[in-house]
Amino acid sequence: MVESRHRIHAVRVDASGSLAEERGDAGLVTFMRSAAKPIQALLLVRSYDDLAEEDIAIAAASHHARAEQLAAVRELLARAGATEDDLECGPVNGSRLEHNCSGKHAGFLCVCAAHGWPFEDYRVREHPLQIQVLAALDEAAGLGGNEIPVAVDGCGVPTFGLSLERMAASFGRLVRNELEGADRVTAAMREHPALVEGPGSAATEVMQALPGLVAKGGAEGVLCIGLGDGSGLALKSEDGSGRGLLPAAALLLDLADLRVSTIRNSRGEAVGEVTAES
Repeated sequence: MVESRHRIHAVRVDASGSLAEERGDAGLVTFMRSAAKPIQALLLVRSYDDLAEEDIAIAAASHHARAEQLAAVRELLARAGATEDDLECGPVNGSRLEHNCSGKHAGFLCVCAAHGWPFEDYRVREHPLQIQVLAALDEAAGLGGNEIPVAVDGCGVPTFGLSLERMAASFGRLVRNELEGADRVTAAMREHPALVEGPGSAATEVMQALPGLVAKGGAEGVLCIGLGDGSGLALKSEDGSGRGLLPAAALLLDLADLRVSTIRNSRGEAVGEVTAES
C-alpha cells in the first residue's frame, strides 16, 4: 500500500471574530481564489432587489456546467443585456458559458449594467467594478483599508491574498449578516448548495450535510466555511491539492460520514481513499 500525506492548515474564529482554534499557521497568507465569490456576489445583490435565489447562488458558484447551472448563468446574462461573447473568463470546451466561473462573470456584467459601467475590461483591476470588489473584500476581512496583495486569478479577474485567519473572519461576517446583502447571498447558497459547486465538491457536500452553514472552495486547496453559530473556518492544503479538504473539514465539523473520500480512476474504479487525521 502506498501512502501519501497532504498537510492542511485549518483556522477557526469565533462569533466575535477572535482566533479560536489553529491547526497549522493562522497567519499563512494565500490567495482566496474562488472562495471569494460569495463576497464578490454582494455587489450583485446590492444592485438588484428582485433576483431569484438561483441567480444569486450561481454568481457565487464554481459550477460543473450542469444544465441547471448553465440556465442560471443565461438568466444573469439576459438581465445584464449581455451575451456569452461579453464574458471575459475564457472558453472551456469552446464555450465561455461552460467555464466554471461564468456565473460570477455574468453577475459582474449585471453589476456593470446596473451602474452604467462599460462591459469591456470589467475583469481588470482598474475597472470601477473591480475597485468596488476590492473594497467589499477589505470590508469583509476587517482590514480597515490595509493593502491586500492582488494577483490575477485563473479566470482573469483579480484574486486577493489574505491570511487564513482573515478568510475565516470574512466568512464569519457573512453568516452573521454584518455585510450589506450578506443575508441574501447566504440564504441562496444554503437553499441551493448543488448550484454553488456540485456533487462531490467539498463545499456542496458540507452544506448538504450541515444545513445552515455556508461554504465555498477555491483553487489550490482553499476552503472557507461560515457556521450557523457565527463562527468562521478556513482551510488550506499546503501542496495545493484539494482532495484532502472534504475529509479535513469533516473532521473539524464532526461529520463522520464524510471523513473518508474515495479516489477513483477514469473508469470509476475505487483505487484508494483519503482520510483525515488530527
